[in-house]
Amino acid sequence: MNRTRTLYVIACAAPPARRLSVPIKAAQRAGWDVCLILTPSAHRWLAEDTEGEIEALEQLTGHPVRHQYKLPSQPDVLPPPDAMLVAPLTNNTLAKWATAVSDTLALGLITEGIALVPIVALPHFNEAQAAHPAVQRHVDFLREAGVTVLLGEGGFIPHKPKHGDLDAYPWQAAIDALPS
Repeated sequence: MNRTRTLYVIACAAPPARRLSVPIKAAQRAGWDVCLILTPSAHRWLAEDTEGEIEALEQLTGHPVRHQYKLPSQPDVLPPPDAMLVAPLTNNTLAKWATAVSDTLALGLITEGIALVPIVALPHFNEAQAAHPAVQRHVDFLREAGVTVLLGEGGFIPHKPKHGDLDAYPWQAAIDALPS
């Protein structure tokens, strides 16, 4: 299949990050050239906890997996995105993103991305985290800025603490929400 559109999948350190091949393959079937960017914590999870996972994801995408800013003198190794999928989106990254913090490559890309490309975000956190009053304000703020945040009916439904079900994470809903 000819992949002419580039999708950045930006993943945070939440349990669904251990199954990133699922959305990558689904996006590729939908015609996307997929590039993977990890938060530093997600990179640590995959590099230290799962032998060879980073290399397998690089082989799957055909691109290096990025997790930190490059030096100004270094060339970009990824093509520019046509859309971004932030999944899994943690509460921590949600809060930083909604307040324009750009202290990691992942946050820098999605903070700038609001003004540049369509963005779909698929959260992953528990009911106790979701109950914090700032969470809904952050979600509302990002939605007002044009981000498709898939939280609630038709997207991610927060689970009871320590009761997340990886098989129930709605990856396909996120892929379906991307621009066609």
